Amino acid sequence: MKKNLITLITICTLAFSASAQQITYLEMLANQPKWVDSVFKKLNRRERIAQMFFVRAHTNLGQKYTDSVGMVIKKEQLGGVIFFQGGPVRQAMATNAYQKVSRVPLIVANDGEWGLGMRLDSTISYPYQMTLGAIQNKELLYKMGLEVAKDYKRLGMQMNLSPVADINNNPKNPVINYRSFGENKFNVAVKTGAYMKGMQDGGLLTTLKHFPGHGDTDVDSHYDLPQLTFSATRLDTLEIYPFRELIKQGASGIMIAHMNIPSLDTTKNLPSTLSKPIVTGILKQKLGFKGLIISDAMDMKGVVKYFKNGEADLMGIIAGNDILELSENSDRAIHLIRKAVRQGKIDMKAIDESVRKILTAKYWAGLAQKDTVVTKGLTAGINRNASNALVQELANASVTMLKGKDYIKNLIPIRRTAIISIGVPSVTKFQKEISKGFYNSVYYVLDKDASATQISNVAREIAAFDQVIVGIHDSRSRPANNIQLNAGVKNFIKDLSTRNTVFALFANPYNLAGLPGLENSKGLIVGYQKEDYMQISAAAVINNRLVPTGKLPVSILPNYKFGDGM
Repeated sequence: MKKNLITLITICTLAFSASAQQITYLEMLANQPKWVDSVFKKLNRRERIAQMFFVRAHTNLGQKYTDSVGMVIKKEQLGGVIFFQGGPVRQAMATNAYQKVSRVPLIVANDGEWGLGMRLDSTISYPYQMTLGAIQNKELLYKMGLEVAKDYKRLGMQMNLSPVADINNNPKNPVINYRSFGENKFNVAVKTGAYMKGMQDGGLLTTLKHFPGHGDTDVDSHYDLPQLTFSATRLDTLEIYPFRELIKQGASGIMIAHMNIPSLDTTKNLPSTLSKPIVTGILKQKLGFKGLIISDAMDMKGVVKYFKNGEADLMGIIAGNDILELSENSDRAIHLIRKAVRQGKIDMKAIDESVRKILTAKYWAGLAQKDTVVTKGLTAGINRNASNALVQELANASVTMLKGKDYIKNLIPIRRTAIISIGVPSVTKFQKEISKGFYNSVYYVLDKDASATQISNVAREIAAFDQVIVGIHDSRSRPANNIQLNAGVKNFIKDLSTRNTVFALFANPYNLAGLPGLENSKGLIVGYQKEDYMQISAAAVINNRLVPTGKLPVSILPNYKFGDGM
């Protein structure tokens, strides 16, 4: 009887523990645990303000730099650290060192929009959000969110400054672009929500960005202050739509953009990050957001161009941000905020509320119990076979056929086939994969700066082939606009499009506008980015081993519209 009772108690305890873990951050905020109150009461005024600052860290700049960040954390007792470029084992070691000198555990974060690979070597990169915007099965994005959460937790991180909820309705956008799920507000909201929910269900704090929407600008806020001249109605019904919907779905955090928006705040040259009418008036009061409000980086020109010497930090707190990331000088900022409290410019109650939100986030993420990141087996632990398989599954689901469904289906494997890769210096994965289905094929390669002689030689040789399959590759590290192909290469592509040629574009889809003639080709497939997994997917479509289901997440006028795909 006693044994059965102990078993029953154990089962009940485990069940309670499981249900406790399932409580959301926002639910926990409404009923804050005792740990939050006990830690809060031990902090003096300066230490509370310090919890609102997150410092920059790298692990690719040498041990001296890593140690200097540790000195700042130890001296100032900041609330968190945001890692940028480096390696996973080095980051784990730095995390352990930083947590050791922090009396209150740090929130450890980075911005992994496409997973750890956005910042760290030797880690997995998932497809970019523009690629994911083409996928019709949102459950795949939820699975991706769960996988990313596993990676973060294994590496001792609690927050991802992601996903991007911006609607990229300006094709010339230099800073969002391929980082967005696309131009359609409904598609963006659904895809962002699936990714966000996967991460949060996996125990990770998330940060939707960049409120109220950075998608329709041609200025990069890293280098200057963009201005949005749209009406409040336009912003409310379009740019803000995904944020509003995802607040309803329990978003744990939102990042504020550095943009000047006269229709929402008439203060000259004021970034939205520093605007109380936007941060408090719209986000907190009108939209009812209860979660963490995080500034975009406070060292960006978009915020410090007009507000220097710590003024931006002070105004960011007054505006209603809970966390300021990457202050130019956090010690100076804390001093200015303490002075403002003494002068009555800031109500300490508002700061205390933010600090309690931060401490609750720490408890929810498991930081009430200090832990050490185990470096043994770390690299293998964040490079799981299941994650790599999911990357390929996401690529397969995103590849989009714009032309030539029947033509491609009727390609004949035994006919002489020229397989050309353009924009790269050597034979590609795409060519090798295609040749598995076309037994009488020859490879040709033309680099982005191919000479007229090289182009004419290839043109002459392929004239004798029955079928031509071409991959157009962007060789840059990121899939930007204005693919770097010289005029001769572009003319060659245009000439090929008048023949019986099938094309696959491994680049940002906006580049279709700069490659006239492709709309007349016999077949056209969009692979969105240059990576091997996209080349494998496109080749599988051409080899009739994969039925494409992707749809264009953006319009490339005049020939292609959002939602196109066969």
